[in-house]
Parts: sequence; structure tokens; C-alpha cells
Amino acid sequence: MAELTMVQAVRDALAVALRENPRVIVMGEDVGKAGGVFRATEGLQAEFGEDRVLDTPLAENGIVGTAIGMALYGMRPVAEIQFSDFIYPGFDQILSEMAKFRYRSAGQYTAPVVVRAPVGGGIKGGLYHSQSPEALFAHIAGLKVVTPATPRDAKGLLLAALHDSDPVIFLEPKRLYRSVKEEVPDGSFTEPIGKARVARVGEHATVLTYGSTVPTAVEAAERVAKSQGKKVEVIDLRTLVPFDHEALLASVKKTGRVVIVHEAPRTGGFGGELAAFVAERAMTRLEAPIVRVAGFDTPFPYTLEHAYLPDARRIENALEYVLGF
Repeated sequence: MAELTMVQAVRDALAVALRENPRVIVMGEDVGKAGGVFRATEGLQAEFGEDRVLDTPLAENGIVGTAIGMALYGMRPVAEIQFSDFIYPGFDQILSEMAKFRYRSAGQYTAPVVVRAPVGGGIKGGLYHSQSPEALFAHIAGLKVVTPATPRDAKGLLLAALHDSDPVIFLEPKRLYRSVKEEVPDGSFTEPIGKARVARVGEHATVLTYGSTVPTAVEAAERVAKSQGKKVEVIDLRTLVPFDHEALLASVKKTGRVVIVHEAPRTGGFGGELAAFVAERAMTRLEAPIVRVAGFDTPFPYTLEHAYLPDARRIENALEYVLGF
């Protein structure tokens, strides 16, 4: 096994898929010769050629629409959107076409497209390069929504998405691209879509989180352990649609206290769905109110990025509240 960053793991997954399956196509703005703005596709065009790794015009609706057409004719396209913030011109294609082909054809056709997009803040990208739109896609029936927090999961979940018969929105937290390394298995392997990961074992409170805020939540849990001697369990959802009902309920019933963390704005964020699920299914097991720690209901700031993003201190404060309730 090699030690890889997340961006290296994504590139490795794409290379494995391109080698294994001649129907896999990678397409997007600058993914070929330039290797993508974050270099996630670096070297792939040189290895697999321009017919397999395609540079496209700067037209997200065209990228998504072309990928849908390819998928309907038996290809396995991976459509990269340079930043998740740029996905909105292709949103109608995703919502009205890609997500609905299986349903509208009574299962005769599927659109197995993987749409990859760097998501979130942490790189001083400002308001047009730092948004977290996962809740928009989670609301669309027919899509699977995946967001890894580790290099191993990035590779395993991306390969799983490429084997899936339904469209997958694959959101890659860009501030984790190069911030951590870990051993990642060589060759082909998959991590199951729809299964959460216990990032830290605990018994006194549960943090439900995903993507970029997973390591921040673990840091906050370690701070609480030092200051209060309390063991906080951190659940990395990995997949938002479908999310792992059993793992969430098992943790919540064990601890009785829940903090939900994500960097997207609080109002309408996916944390609201998680809070409703916990309230509906485990209300009698709760010992404290459910607390959300999230981004603010403002455009994503540039100079105040550090204040916008949930940090360990904010999560620690929320944990202290539920533990002391």
C-alpha cells in the first residue's frame, strides 16, 4: 500500500477505472493536458489518450448533458465540474434528466454518471469557489450523494460509484485534498455506498458529520476528552444519500446526546434532515437537545473564512452544552 493524499487517491481511482473498463471516460474543463485545476487528473490523458480523457468547453450544462447521453449508450462517464460552485448551469440536466431516467423508463434505462466536484472552503477561494451545495442534491430523488473525508474512502467510494448503476454526485472536500496522507490499498477495491464510518469511538455524546468537518470534529472530541474526561463518538457519514440509518441510531441510542456538524449554511442544510431523523426515530433516548454547528446563513466570505468555517472550538462548545444539559 502506498501513502496517498486525497487528491492522489482520486487520481489513482480514476486510473484504475480507466484501465479496467474501456467504457470509462473522464471529461471536464482542463482535465486533460493540464490535469485539472487541483491536478486530480494529472497524467491521465498522457496515459489513456484524448479519447478517454476529454477536455471540454467551459459549459457545465454541456458537460453534464453529454455525460448523460454517453451513459445512455453504455459508457461510464466521469464528469468533473471544476468547482461545485460552477455546477448550477448543469443543474437542470442533473435534476430533470439524469436523476429521472430510471423512473421515467420504468427501469429500462439508467444514467450511470459520476459527477465529481471539489466542494467547500478552506483554500481562500472566496464566495464563488467555496460553496457546499450537498443539500440541493440530497433533495433530488434518483441521485446518490457521496462525500469522503479520507484518502482511502476517496478511492474506495469513487470506484464504488463507478460500479453503480445510478447517478452519483461525488463531492470532494478540497481543503482535505492535501492536508492528510494515509495508506491506501493498491489496485481495485471499493468502500460500500450507504455505510457510515466510526471515526472515533465514544459513549457520552455523538457527533454526526461528513466531509471536511470530520477531522475538525475528531479534534474537538479529543479536546473534550482532555478537558472533561468524556468520550465523544464521531460518525463520518461518508454517504448522504443513502445515509446509514442503523449506524446513526446505534450511536445515538448509546450516547443520548447529538451534535451535528457541517460547513454548509445552517438553514436548509443537510444537518436539518439528520436532526429530524434522530428526533423521529430516537427521541425517547435523547438526554439533551440536538445541536447543530454549521456555516452561517451568508455568502461564503473571503477574509473571514476562518470565522465562517466550523472549528474545533465551536464544536467543543456545542459538546459541552449537550454534555452538561
